[in-house]
Order: sequence, then C-alpha cells, then structure tokens
Amino acid sequence: MSTSTSPAARRDGYEIPRQRMIDHLRGHYRISDQRVLEAMGTIPRHEFVPEALKAQAYKDNALPIASGQTISQPFIVARMTELLELKGRERVLEIGAGSGYQTAVLATLARKVFAIERLANLAAEAKEKLRRLGFQNVSLRCDDGTKGWEVYAPFDAILVAAGGPSIPEPLVMQLEVGGRLVIPVGEAQKAQTLVRVIRTETGFESSDFGPCSFVPLIGQHGWS
Repeated sequence: MSTSTSPAARRDGYEIPRQRMIDHLRGHYRISDQRVLEAMGTIPRHEFVPEALKAQAYKDNALPIASGQTISQPFIVARMTELLELKGRERVLEIGAGSGYQTAVLATLARKVFAIERLANLAAEAKEKLRRLGFQNVSLRCDDGTKGWEVYAPFDAILVAAGGPSIPEPLVMQLEVGGRLVIPVGEAQKAQTLVRVIRTETGFESSDFGPCSFVPLIGQHGWS
C-alpha cells in the first residue's frame, strides 16, 4: 500500500470501532487481501458520512448520504475492491463516487483514480473531502458515468458503485486487456448480482459473486 497517497493513521477517537470493522471483515466475511484491510483500517470512514451518522460509520451496513444516495456497507466496499486485485500500479476508473469513501480506498491502493459522480453536489463535496484528507492521485468530475472516461482509457480496473440493468458497453470497451470490471447487475433496480468481467486477448470472461443491492445506475447506458 502506498502511504504517500493515503491519509496517515491518526488518533481521531474512532480507532476502536475502525479496528472492529476490520476484524469483522477478516473474521466474518473472510476478506483476505491484506492491502484492502490495511487501507480501510487507515481511512477515516466517519469523514464521509453526515455529521449525525458519524457514530454509525463503522457499523456493518450502508448509510444514507445526500441526494438519496448511500455510502456502501464496509463489506461491499472491501469485496468489490478485493475483486479488482489491485497491486499498486493501476489506473482505476470509478463510477459513482458518492461521498468519496470508495474513491479514497481505491486511491490508497492504486496509482491513479479517475472518478465520476452524476450528482454535482456530491461530486463537489467528495472532491473537497479527498483534497482535505491529502489525496493527490484522484481526478473527479461530474458526468454520466455509464459512458466512462474515454480520453483516459484504457483502465486496468473499473469499479461501478451503482446497479445497472446490464453492463454498459463503453465501460467494457475501456478496459485494458487483463483488466477487471466489477459491477452490480440486475433486471430489478434494487436487487442485483455482483459481477466481475475480465478482458482477455480474445474477448471477455464474466463471473458472479452473489446477490447485492445498490442504488440505480442512471445514465445513457444504465437506467433512464
């Protein structure tokens, strides 16, 4: 894990609940990527939730943020990140930055993160939080994430933090050969399956990793 682009471990009064979260991810959910656990054990998740919910930031559930969106359950953040198999040199595209917590995790583990958030207020808040916490390897913009960010493609990894009816074709086409795309997919807006797509020399390989529930992926190549 690169410490130069991640917030330093700090005494902020949340050390105990943050460690409990990590222990639960390791023991109950069998998250085994040590770099993911170290990143999530360092990043102040409470900084990415509303003031009234800070005491709940490290509990095992999603939490509401602005504009009817959510910050994902810690397990989902860990699982999706683990499935990307980041080693530290990757260029990662994130769709649905939300409050910026998943962005921070990715930025701690990868060389560069290109993040897109559809809602302008969330994009502005996430950008400010990430800047304040010292992340310098994130480019974040407000746009339709289902179209990807073609000017910076191809990407080594793509993470989509919203559920679509199918896998947006522009995202698949913006994957590097050997690259991994993790996305919730489902015909119902509130029930999906977590899917990983790996681009090969001859096509794509897809694997399912169980049920999940995300806010809808809105955009040209998602829900209308």
